[in-house]
Amino acid sequence: MSLHITPVSPALGARIEGVDLSQPLSAAHHAQLHQALLDHQVLFFRNQPLTPAQQARLAAHFGDLHIHPIYPNVPGQPEVLILDTAVTDLRDNALWHSDVSFLETPALGAILSARQVPPYGGDTLWASSSAAYEALSEPLKRLLDGLSATHDLNKSFPESRFAITEQDKARFEDAKRRHPPRSHPVVRTHPVTGRKGLFVNEGFTTRINELPDAESDAILKLLFSHSTQPQFTVRWQWQQDDVAFWDNRITQHFAIDDYSPQRRIMHRATVLGDAPY
Repeated sequence: MSLHITPVSPALGARIEGVDLSQPLSAAHHAQLHQALLDHQVLFFRNQPLTPAQQARLAAHFGDLHIHPIYPNVPGQPEVLILDTAVTDLRDNALWHSDVSFLETPALGAILSARQVPPYGGDTLWASSSAAYEALSEPLKRLLDGLSATHDLNKSFPESRFAITEQDKARFEDAKRRHPPRSHPVVRTHPVTGRKGLFVNEGFTTRINELPDAESDAILKLLFSHSTQPQFTVRWQWQQDDVAFWDNRITQHFAIDDYSPQRRIMHRATVLGDAPY
Protein backbone atom coordinates (compact mmCIF):
# COMPACT_ATOMS: atom_id res chain seq x y z
CA MET A 1 0.00 0.00 0.00
CA SER A 2 1.41 3.38 -1.00
CA LEU A 3 1.97 6.08 1.57
CA HIS A 4 -0.01 9.30 1.47
CA ILE A 5 2.51 12.18 1.50
CA THR A 6 1.38 15.77 2.11
CA PRO A 7 4.00 18.55 2.03
CA VAL A 8 3.59 21.02 4.89
CA SER A 9 6.09 23.72 3.90
CA PRO A 10 7.78 24.77 0.63
CA ALA A 11 11.31 24.40 2.03
CA LEU A 12 10.96 21.07 3.84
CA GLY A 13 8.58 18.81 5.72
CA ALA A 14 5.80 16.39 4.84
CA ARG A 15 3.07 14.59 6.75
CA ILE A 16 2.94 10.85 6.15
CA GLU A 17 -0.13 8.62 6.41
CA GLY A 18 -0.79 5.01 5.51
CA VAL A 19 1.77 3.17 7.63
CA ASP A 20 1.76 1.72 11.15
CA LEU A 21 5.20 2.49 12.56
CA SER A 22 4.72 0.09 15.48
CA GLN A 23 4.93 -2.83 13.03
CA PRO A 24 8.03 -4.00 11.16
CA LEU A 25 8.37 -2.03 7.93
CA SER A 26 7.72 -3.83 4.68
CA ALA A 27 10.36 -3.46 1.98
CA ALA A 28 7.97 -1.22 0.03
CA HIS A 29 7.25 1.09 2.97
CA HIS A 30 10.93 1.25 3.86
CA ALA A 31 11.78 2.33 0.31
CA GLN A 32 8.96 4.90 0.24
CA LEU A 33 9.92 6.39 3.60
CA HIS A 34 13.57 6.60 2.59
CA GLN A 35 12.67 8.41 -0.63
CA ALA A 36 10.25 10.71 1.21
CA LEU A 37 13.03 11.59 3.67
CA LEU A 38 15.35 12.49 0.80
CA ASP A 39 12.63 14.55 -0.88
CA HIS A 40 11.23 16.36 2.16
CA GLN A 41 14.05 16.20 4.78
CA VAL A 42 11.68 15.86 7.76
CA LEU A 43 8.64 13.58 7.99
CA PHE A 44 5.74 13.86 10.46
CA PHE A 45 3.33 11.14 11.60
CA ARG A 46 0.23 11.58 13.77
CA ASN A 47 -1.15 9.02 16.24
CA GLN A 48 1.76 6.58 16.20
CA PRO A 49 2.21 5.25 19.77
CA LEU A 50 5.54 3.43 20.01
CA THR A 51 7.18 1.43 22.75
CA PRO A 52 10.92 2.08 23.09
CA ALA A 53 11.61 -1.32 21.52
CA GLN A 54 9.39 -0.51 18.55
CA GLN A 55 11.03 2.87 18.14
CA ALA A 56 14.51 1.34 18.18
CA ARG A 57 13.44 -1.31 15.66
CA LEU A 58 12.01 1.36 13.37
CA ALA A 59 15.17 3.45 13.51
CA ALA A 60 17.38 0.40 12.95
CA HIS A 61 15.78 -0.05 9.51
CA PHE A 62 17.87 2.96 8.46
CA GLY A 63 21.24 2.21 10.06
CA ASP A 64 23.19 1.56 13.24
CA LEU A 65 21.93 3.33 16.34
CA HIS A 66 23.80 5.75 18.56
CA ILE A 67 23.95 5.70 22.36
CA HIS A 68 24.17 9.27 23.63
CA PRO A 69 27.15 10.03 25.90
CA ILE A 70 25.29 12.56 28.09
CA TYR A 71 21.51 12.12 28.07
CA PRO A 72 19.79 9.37 30.08
CA ASN A 73 18.33 6.47 28.15
CA VAL A 74 15.45 4.05 28.53
CA PRO A 75 16.39 1.20 30.90
CA GLY A 76 16.94 -1.91 28.82
CA GLN A 77 16.81 0.12 25.57
CA PRO A 78 19.96 2.27 25.63
CA GLU A 79 19.56 3.33 21.97
CA VAL A 80 16.49 5.38 22.98
CA LEU A 81 17.37 8.52 24.91
CA ILE A 82 14.97 10.40 27.16
CA LEU A 83 14.37 14.14 26.84
CA ASP A 84 12.36 14.90 29.98
CA THR A 85 12.21 18.49 31.20
CA ALA A 86 11.45 17.29 34.75
CA VAL A 87 14.73 15.35 34.87
CA THR A 88 17.29 17.00 32.57
CA ASP A 89 18.30 20.58 31.81
CA LEU A 90 17.39 20.78 28.12
CA ARG A 91 18.45 24.33 27.33
CA ASP A 92 20.88 22.90 24.78
CA ASN A 93 17.85 21.86 22.69
CA ALA A 94 16.43 25.40 22.71
CA LEU A 95 18.83 26.65 20.07
CA TRP A 96 19.52 25.69 16.48
CA HIS A 97 21.57 22.52 16.26
CA SER A 98 22.33 19.42 14.25
CA ASP A 99 22.35 16.33 16.46
CA VAL A 100 25.75 15.02 17.62
CA SER A 101 27.65 16.92 14.92
CA PHE A 102 30.66 16.55 17.25
CA LEU A 103 30.97 12.89 16.18
CA GLU A 104 33.41 11.72 13.51
CA THR A 105 30.35 10.27 11.75
CA PRO A 106 27.41 12.49 12.78
CA ALA A 107 23.84 11.26 12.72
CA LEU A 108 22.15 10.29 9.47
CA GLY A 109 18.87 11.11 11.14
CA ALA A 110 16.71 10.70 14.20
CA ILE A 111 13.23 9.47 15.09
CA LEU A 112 11.53 11.45 17.84
CA SER A 113 8.43 10.18 19.65
CA ALA A 114 6.19 12.50 21.69
CA ARG A 115 5.44 10.73 24.97
CA GLN A 116 4.00 13.67 26.91
CA VAL A 117 3.44 17.17 25.58
CA PRO A 118 2.01 20.36 27.08
CA PRO A 119 -1.48 21.39 25.91
CA TYR A 120 0.15 24.20 23.94
CA GLY A 121 3.71 25.35 23.33
CA GLY A 122 6.76 23.15 23.00
CA ASP A 123 6.78 23.20 19.19
CA THR A 124 9.89 22.20 17.23
CA LEU A 125 11.32 24.03 14.23
CA TRP A 126 13.40 22.46 11.46
CA ALA A 127 15.47 24.36 8.90
CA SER A 128 16.67 23.12 5.51
CA SER A 129 20.43 23.48 5.25
CA SER A 130 20.28 22.93 1.51
CA ALA A 131 17.69 25.66 0.95
CA ALA A 132 19.85 28.02 3.01
CA TYR A 133 23.00 27.17 1.04
CA GLU A 134 21.28 27.52 -2.31
CA ALA A 135 20.05 31.01 -1.36
CA LEU A 136 23.58 32.31 -0.74
CA SER A 137 25.31 34.53 -3.27
CA GLU A 138 27.81 32.87 -5.59
CA PRO A 139 30.80 34.78 -4.13
CA LEU A 140 29.92 33.60 -0.62
CA LYS A 141 29.47 30.02 -1.83
CA ARG A 142 32.94 30.15 -3.36
CA LEU A 143 34.39 31.44 -0.09
CA LEU A 144 32.77 28.69 1.99
CA ASP A 145 33.48 25.73 -0.32
CA GLY A 146 36.63 24.03 0.95
CA LEU A 147 36.52 25.52 4.45
CA SER A 148 36.16 23.36 7.55
CA ALA A 149 34.76 24.04 11.01
CA THR A 150 35.26 22.61 14.49
CA HIS A 151 32.36 20.96 16.32
CA ASP A 152 32.69 20.56 20.08
CA LEU A 153 30.49 18.63 22.55
CA ASN A 154 31.40 21.12 25.29
CA LYS A 155 29.63 24.01 23.57
CA SER A 156 26.15 22.57 24.22
CA PHE A 157 27.04 20.35 27.18
CA PRO A 158 29.09 22.53 29.55
CA GLU A 159 30.50 21.03 32.71
CA SER A 160 28.62 23.60 34.81
CA ARG A 161 25.27 22.02 33.83
CA PHE A 162 26.12 18.39 33.11
CA ALA A 163 28.70 17.50 35.77
CA ILE A 164 26.93 18.41 39.00
CA THR A 165 27.09 15.13 40.95
CA GLU A 166 30.13 12.87 41.21
CA GLN A 167 28.38 10.30 39.02
CA ASP A 168 27.61 12.99 36.45
CA LYS A 169 31.21 14.20 36.54
CA ALA A 170 32.55 10.73 35.80
CA ARG A 171 30.16 10.32 32.86
CA PHE A 172 30.94 13.80 31.58
CA GLU A 173 34.71 13.30 31.71
CA ASP A 174 34.33 9.98 29.90
CA ALA A 175 32.18 11.67 27.22
CA LYS A 176 34.82 14.38 26.69
CA ARG A 177 37.58 11.79 26.45
CA ARG A 178 35.70 9.70 23.89
CA HIS A 179 34.43 12.69 21.90
CA PRO A 180 37.15 15.26 21.26
CA PRO A 181 36.39 18.22 18.97
CA ARG A 182 36.00 17.24 15.30
CA SER A 183 36.39 19.12 12.05
CA HIS A 184 33.81 18.87 9.26
CA PRO A 185 33.29 20.75 5.99
CA VAL A 186 31.37 24.03 6.29
CA VAL A 187 29.50 22.99 3.15
CA ARG A 188 28.48 19.34 3.21
CA THR A 189 27.47 17.22 0.21
CA HIS A 190 24.54 14.90 0.87
CA PRO A 191 25.87 11.36 0.25
CA VAL A 192 22.71 10.20 -1.54
CA THR A 193 21.21 13.22 -3.32
CA GLY A 194 24.46 15.12 -3.94
CA ARG A 195 22.73 18.28 -2.75
CA LYS A 196 24.97 20.75 -0.91
CA GLY A 197 24.02 22.20 2.46
CA LEU A 198 25.53 24.30 5.22
CA PHE A 199 26.92 22.11 7.99
CA VAL A 200 27.52 24.55 10.83
CA ASN A 201 25.21 25.03 13.78
CA GLU A 202 24.97 27.21 16.87
CA GLY A 203 24.79 24.19 19.16
CA PHE A 204 28.18 22.66 18.44
CA THR A 205 30.21 24.69 15.91
CA THR A 206 32.92 26.79 17.57
CA ARG A 207 35.05 28.17 14.72
CA ILE A 208 35.97 28.05 11.05
CA ASN A 209 39.43 26.57 11.07
CA GLU A 210 41.03 28.40 8.14
CA LEU A 211 40.04 31.92 9.25
CA PRO A 212 41.32 34.21 11.99
CA ASP A 213 39.08 34.35 15.05
CA ALA A 214 37.44 37.67 14.16
CA GLU A 215 36.60 36.55 10.61
CA SER A 216 35.45 33.14 11.82
CA ASP A 217 33.12 34.71 14.39
CA ALA A 218 31.67 37.09 11.82
CA ILE A 219 31.08 34.41 9.17
CA LEU A 220 29.55 31.98 11.66
CA LYS A 221 27.24 34.69 13.00
CA LEU A 222 26.14 35.42 9.43
CA LEU A 223 25.58 31.73 8.61
CA PHE A 224 23.70 30.99 11.83
CA SER A 225 21.36 33.91 11.15
CA HIS A 226 20.98 33.25 7.42
CA SER A 227 20.29 29.52 7.66
CA THR A 228 17.40 29.85 10.11
CA GLN A 229 15.33 32.46 8.28
CA PRO A 230 11.60 31.64 8.28
CA GLN A 231 11.48 30.78 4.56
CA PHE A 232 13.88 27.88 5.17
CA THR A 233 11.92 26.41 8.08
CA VAL A 234 8.90 24.38 9.11
CA ARG A 235 7.23 24.41 12.55
CA TRP A 236 5.51 21.36 14.04
CA GLN A 237 2.89 21.55 16.80
CA TRP A 238 3.21 18.34 18.75
CA GLN A 239 0.39 16.05 19.82
CA GLN A 240 0.93 13.04 22.05
CA ASP A 241 2.13 10.00 20.06
CA ASP A 242 3.34 12.11 17.15
CA VAL A 243 6.55 10.92 15.51
CA ALA A 244 9.07 12.98 13.53
CA PHE A 245 11.86 11.52 11.39
CA TRP A 246 14.44 13.94 10.01
CA ASP A 247 17.54 13.84 7.84
CA ASN A 248 20.17 15.26 10.16
CA ARG A 249 22.69 15.58 7.31
CA ILE A 250 20.74 18.36 5.62
CA THR A 251 18.70 19.99 8.42
CA GLN A 252 19.02 21.55 11.84
CA HIS A 253 16.32 22.03 14.46
CA PHE A 254 15.22 24.06 17.48
CA ALA A 255 12.99 22.83 20.35
CA ILE A 256 11.11 25.87 21.64
CA ASP A 257 11.33 26.18 25.44
CA ASP A 258 8.15 28.16 26.11
CA TYR A 259 6.00 25.81 28.22
CA SER A 260 7.53 25.87 31.72
CA PRO A 261 6.49 24.77 34.33
CA GLN A 262 4.66 22.13 32.32
CA ARG A 263 6.41 18.88 31.51
CA ARG A 264 7.47 17.58 28.10
CA ILE A 265 8.81 14.05 27.54
CA MET A 266 10.25 12.90 24.23
CA HIS A 267 12.08 9.72 23.25
CA ARG A 268 14.71 9.85 20.51
CA ALA A 269 16.43 7.10 18.55
CA THR A 270 19.41 8.38 16.58
CA VAL A 271 20.72 6.71 13.42
CA LEU A 272 24.46 7.00 12.81
CA GLY A 273 25.64 8.32 9.47
CA ASP A 274 28.95 8.71 7.68
CA ALA A 275 31.82 11.16 7.67
CA PRO A 276 30.80 14.47 6.05
CA TYR A 277 32.49 15.53 2.82
